[in-house]
Amino acid sequence: MSFISSPYTLAAAQMALTNNIDDNRNKVLDAIAEAAGNNADVVCLQELCTTPYLCQVEDPKLFDLAELIPGPTTGAVAKLAKDKNIAVVVPLFERRAPGLYHNSIAMIARDGALMGVYRKMHIPDDPGFYEKYYFTPGDLGFRMFDAAPGKIGTLICWDQWYPEAARLTALQGAETLVYPTAIGWHPAEKDKFGVQQHDAWRTIQRSHAIANGVFVAAVNRIGLEKPHAQSLGIEFWGQSFICDPFGVILAEASSDQDEILYAEIDPGRIEEVRRNWPFLRDRRIDAYSAVTQRYSS
Repeated sequence: MSFISSPYTLAAAQMALTNNIDDNRNKVLDAIAEAAGNNADVVCLQELCTTPYLCQVEDPKLFDLAELIPGPTTGAVAKLAKDKNIAVVVPLFERRAPGLYHNSIAMIARDGALMGVYRKMHIPDDPGFYEKYYFTPGDLGFRMFDAAPGKIGTLICWDQWYPEAARLTALQGAETLVYPTAIGWHPAEKDKFGVQQHDAWRTIQRSHAIANGVFVAAVNRIGLEKPHAQSLGIEFWGQSFICDPFGVILAEASSDQDEILYAEIDPGRIEEVRRNWPFLRDRRIDAYSAVTQRYSS
């Protein structure tokens, strides 16, 4: 009897969002239903899937956009997931307690159960990405959810630049690393830096797939979002993609359209790649203790 599990279908839904939470939630539910209708077993949504990208400014009123987990979005998604028999990766602005907020993922199983929560571990602070103002760093560690039939490792946006995060999640048995994302260009910088910024983003995630022998799905948003009329805003570049354990692109979206990508996740492909490129076998775990140092002078 084979010890390799059967293939399944992963969907990745990229979309433009507005300032209206109810409209965004309905759009999310429509995307889940569409993915299920196309026989997806798991669907991953983009970072902060019911809100605009609020971190362009520091405004205490924007904490009102957060919600509890469980809460209204997870409740609606759970009901739909059970009805459609589809697992859902639901990235949310989580209100954990008064004054305590996270950038989180709620993992919903195919039977509608809340499997657990992942909280973004790496929190950036850059012009237009003032996430440290809003989000407490995650305290649950890196997580893998066995959302049968798929073993899904959940990470979020800035996490995607860190090989340690990918490795530690893959070592838990993840077959696919999902990276819900909100990344784009400052319009004034796009002409000069846009191509290299996008190429770096695509390259680093393909490298995680190759180094760990896993599938990777990066799920970005699209559209120009402005916190106020005088702002240049951020132009989210979309171009969500799914790649295989050797970095081969299986599906890729446009830069400016709502789209749902689909790819077959075949655990047999993981076995094949790891047999021929045995990076996990050849790791020198006896020599890696210095990786926990901030810097070695």
